[in-house]
Amino acid sequence: MNGMKIVTIGGGSSYTPELIEGFIKRWSELPVSEIWLVDIEAGKEKLKIVGQLAKRMIEKAGLPIKVSLTTDRRLALKGADFVTTQMRIGSIDARILDEKIPLKYDVIGQETNGPGGLFKGLRTIPVILDICRDMEELCPDAWLINFTNPAGMVTEAVLRYSKITKVVGLCNVPIGMKMHIAKTLNVESGRIHIDFAGLNHMVFGLRVYLDGKDKTAEVIDKLIAGEKQMSMQNIASLEWEPQFLKALQAIPCPYHRYYYKTREMLQQEKEEAAVKGCRGEVVKQLENDLFELYKDPNLSIKPPQLEKRGGAYYSDAACSLINSIYNNKGDIQTVNVQNKGAITGLSYESAVEVDCIITKEGPKPIAMGELPVAVNGLVQQIKSFERTAAEAAVTGSYETALLAMTINPLVPSDRVAKQLLDEMLEAHKEHLPQFFKEASYR
Repeated sequence: MNGMKIVTIGGGSSYTPELIEGFIKRWSELPVSEIWLVDIEAGKEKLKIVGQLAKRMIEKAGLPIKVSLTTDRRLALKGADFVTTQMRIGSIDARILDEKIPLKYDVIGQETNGPGGLFKGLRTIPVILDICRDMEELCPDAWLINFTNPAGMVTEAVLRYSKITKVVGLCNVPIGMKMHIAKTLNVESGRIHIDFAGLNHMVFGLRVYLDGKDKTAEVIDKLIAGEKQMSMQNIASLEWEPQFLKALQAIPCPYHRYYYKTREMLQQEKEEAAVKGCRGEVVKQLENDLFELYKDPNLSIKPPQLEKRGGAYYSDAACSLINSIYNNKGDIQTVNVQNKGAITGLSYESAVEVDCIITKEGPKPIAMGELPVAVNGLVQQIKSFERTAAEAAVTGSYETALLAMTINPLVPSDRVAKQLLDEMLEAHKEHLPQFFKEASYR
C-alpha cells in the first residue's frame, strides 16, 4: 500500500478532531494520504466546520494528507482502505427522546442501555447495513471500524446480516479503565495488562496484571478506598458497596452501575433531569459550544474542551487499532469481534468485547474460557437482548422489538415494555420506516 485512504462516515461529528489528532500523531508509521469526511445533507454545515478544522490541524502538522468533504457516500467509499463509522441517526434530538421518554415510566433513560439503547440500535442498524452493501461493491477489501453506539449490537448485526467479515467494533471504555487503574497504582499504563471479557458496555476486567504479577485484589481494594470512582463524563460516579465489589472478584465497567445500582441511578437521572436536563440536553449545549470553538480560523489543534463530551482516549483506541492492523503489530487490544470460542457459553458467531491480538488479518480473539458464575447470567441476558434487537431492526417486526424490550433487564415488565415501545416508535417514526410498512406496527 502506497498511502492509505480513510473514510469517516459521520465526519461532521464533534469527535472528528480526536480522530485527526490520532492520525497526525502516528503518521510516521501510518501513511495516511487521504481522509474523506462524509455526512448527510442535514449535517453539511457541521461537516464544513469540522472539515476546515481538520485541514488546519493537518496543515499545522505539515503533513501531505488531503482532506475531502462530501455528502456523497459512494463517491467517498470507492477504493477505501479503512471505513470508520461514527453516526447518530436522528441527531442529539433523538438521543434526548431516548433518555426522557423512559423516565416517564420510571425506567432508566440512557443512550446505549435499556430502551434508549434498543431504539438507537433500531435506528442505526439499517443504515450501517446500507453502508456495508456499498462497501461490498466499492471497497470490498476495506476494514469497517465501527464506533457508532450501541457498538456491540451494531457489530452483531453486521456479522449476522451482511457479507462484511472485516468488521471491528470499538469503544473507549476498556482503555479508559486501564488508564484509571494505572493512575490508581501510580504506574505507567504500558505496565498494566487487564484480561477483558464480556460485551460492549458490559465488559469486565477479570484479572489485572502489573509487570506480569496478578494485582486484581489490590486494585479492587484501592478502587474501594479511592476518593475518585472509576466512571465517565456521561455516567454518575456513584460509589460501589465495598463488600459487593470484593465478592464480585472482577472489575465492572462504569456502565454496570445501570444494572447493579438501578434504583440509585434512576433517582440520580431524575434529579439531574429536573435541574439541568437529561444528558442529551447537556451534550447538545456542549456540542453547540464546541462548534463555536471549531469555527475559529486560528484554532488548529483539538481543543481540550472536547474531553467534556466524553471522548477521552477515543483517538488512541481508534488509531491504535488501524495502526496495528496496517502494520501487523501483534499487540493486544480490547475490541468487539466475532467470538469464535473466546468466551465459552456464548455462540461462536456472536459479537463479544474481548482482548485480541491485532494482526494484518485482523483481531485474533484470546481465549478467556467461561465467565465467572457471578457475571455470566447478566452477560447472557444482554447478549439475548442484543441478538433479538438486531433481528427487530432488520425485520421491522413489532413483536420482535417488544420481545427485545421486555427481556432487557432495565425494563420491569412486558406491560411497561409495550407502553415504552409504542410511545418511542411513534416518537422516532421518521427514522424507523421498517416498522411502518403495512401492518407491522400496532
